[in-house]
Amino acid sequence: MPGALTAAIVLPVSCRTRGTVGRVRATRHRYAVEGWGVGELIVSYDLVLAHDLPDPALSRDGADAETKLSRSVASRVRAHLAGTETDYDDVELDLSWCTAFQRELALALRAVPWGEVVSYGELAALAGRPGAARAAGTFCARNRFALMLPCHRVVSASGIGGYGTSGVGLKRRLLGVEGIDL
Repeated sequence: MPGALTAAIVLPVSCRTRGTVGRVRATRHRYAVEGWGVGELIVSYDLVLAHDLPDPALSRDGADAETKLSRSVASRVRAHLAGTETDYDDVELDLSWCTAFQRELALALRAVPWGEVVSYGELAALAGRPGAARAAGTFCARNRFALMLPCHRVVSASGIGGYGTSGVGLKRRLLGVEGIDL
């Protein structure tokens, strides 16, 4: 039953750049990735509002991304998780919730190449604020765009570091897909 897991939702969106708060119509799409589980995208027109990595606990039944954008992103995520070098640079992300520095962190993250890692301190420096490693870590912990903003490529100066509620095991697996063994 294609589309069974697709549901129209309305999310509050804070638009810092315009200084207003409003509502936007968005659609939730689920897609399956063999060996990883079911992922979820929330899109509004041509903008990705959020992306959750595939979760093996979610049911695969009816998982079928249905818009041009969600099909494109789901296809790239599948390729990425299969070990194919993938980029998401042309995918527009809703960064309205970000401060100016967090937007700089997002740009810096997108510049970290496939198969390479940076420390939280290096990421902060790339974003123009050397010494703001904790702020970079906080941004990564709140990242709504798994893989599209590749926080899994950011490690602590003393080792792999954390990966939010998903845990270090998932971070190691994502890095392993890119040929990185930490």
